[in-house]
Amino acid sequence: MTAITLQPFASRRGALGALSAHLLVALIALVGIGGATRVMEAGLACPDWPLCYGSLLPGRQMNLQVFLEWFHRLDAFIVGVGLLVQAVATWWWRRESVAALLLVAVQGGLGALTVTLLLPFPVVTAHLITALLLVALLSACTQALLEPFPLQTAPVQSLQWLNRAWPWLIGAVAALAIGQCLLGGLMATQWAAGRCLSSGEGCGWLLAHRLGARPVALAVITAALLVAWRRPAERTLAALAAVAVVAQIALGVFSLRLTLAAPAVTVAHQLVAALLVAVLAALFSRSLLQPSQQEFSHG
Repeated sequence: MTAITLQPFASRRGALGALSAHLLVALIALVGIGGATRVMEAGLACPDWPLCYGSLLPGRQMNLQVFLEWFHRLDAFIVGVGLLVQAVATWWWRRESVAALLLVAVQGGLGALTVTLLLPFPVVTAHLITALLLVALLSACTQALLEPFPLQTAPVQSLQWLNRAWPWLIGAVAALAIGQCLLGGLMATQWAAGRCLSSGEGCGWLLAHRLGARPVALAVITAALLVAWRRPAERTLAALAAVAVVAQIALGVFSLRLTLAAPAVTVAHQLVAALLVAVLAALFSRSLLQPSQQEFSHG
């Protein structure tokens, strides 16, 4: 009787999880498109908001820059509608979706201000960081929807300190990664790297970002190794986190070696950052939802 009762609930949960996963992919893509919009200096390609040249589709004015800004807004609208549907469907038992919807509203307001205030760097930076926080929250929500309920089993007494500290450890690593993204956002929105390479100005932001990259990468790789050891079911996510942070450093080095002359490399750097945040948020969510396989026994 219980299994029959839970089956429709599990089905709805799975459908919402699939919707959340698709929205997460769209959101990460949105961060990448936002990076391309900034790199191509297309942030003001549409001089008005929310329309573009007073229309839904500015056909006569359409060029690469206008397309990037127009498509960025279109993708944001689609993600916002999807999150609205998800928030309504999960109102009673997933408040994370409601929080994500509120972040979307904030993000939309910041997007409007970037245009109306002519790209002030504090607003542009806040726009980027809010997007990454939304990626983290939606990734955690996706895991909560897709992950089955944990088994109730008896705890093992070994390494209890690590068992208790596990969510805090993963959460701290995720916070470090987001902080590093904040440094990168502050550097990028002030065009500090370009000014440093061309005229020696703004090098402090570039130095801070480079110095922060090493400890953050070490923390992510250490956490990935611990995950692979303690939680075998999450080894794929751990490997993805390690690969993402190594790729992120490599892309940053290549971007500077190429003197920021390769927009695709710069955009990929921001895209991988969003992917890394999503993976770390997923690991954090799973650390709260399920015990480690070595923390529990079935005896």
